Amino acid sequence: MSKFSLVAMGGTFDIIHRGHLTLLSNAFSISDKIIIGLTSDEFAQKKGKFTINKYDERLENLIEMILIEFPNSSFQISKLDNDFGPAVLEKGVEALVVSDETSNQGIILNQLRVERKLSPVQIITVPMFLAKDGTRISTSRIKNSEIDIDGNVLSIDK
Repeated sequence: MSKFSLVAMGGTFDIIHRGHLTLLSNAFSISDKIIIGLTSDEFAQKKGKFTINKYDERLENLIEMILIEFPNSSFQISKLDNDFGPAVLEKGVEALVVSDETSNQGIILNQLRVERKLSPVQIITVPMFLAKDGTRISTSRIKNSEIDIDGNVLSIDK
């Protein structure tokens, strides 16, 4: 029996890496149903993120990865054009899964939910996944060829 009937989480998921898998794994371990907000191209750009993959490709990659890594899981993916998407409006959401980096979003989400006369959600903060060099794994570090998707440090020939 799962701890929560419905949890929400979000991300850009440009290059899916071990950190994303850790967040998803935590979400699927506490609930049978997950709503995943996937940042739109426009919203990503507004937040200063320049994605390699367009929304449709990120969506396809995310679905494919979930089906492989978390078979038989129930999930819904919604396009995010703002910070919270369905997590603000969906009455049944009981928890929000966030990383250390985005944990403050939970406080704001709960304020918005209370304004809409919805119950606050529990905030589940998942520690950032660290690369082998002890610093966080991130899409930007992968794009810069510092690390691979598993957090292994890539050697730079000089």
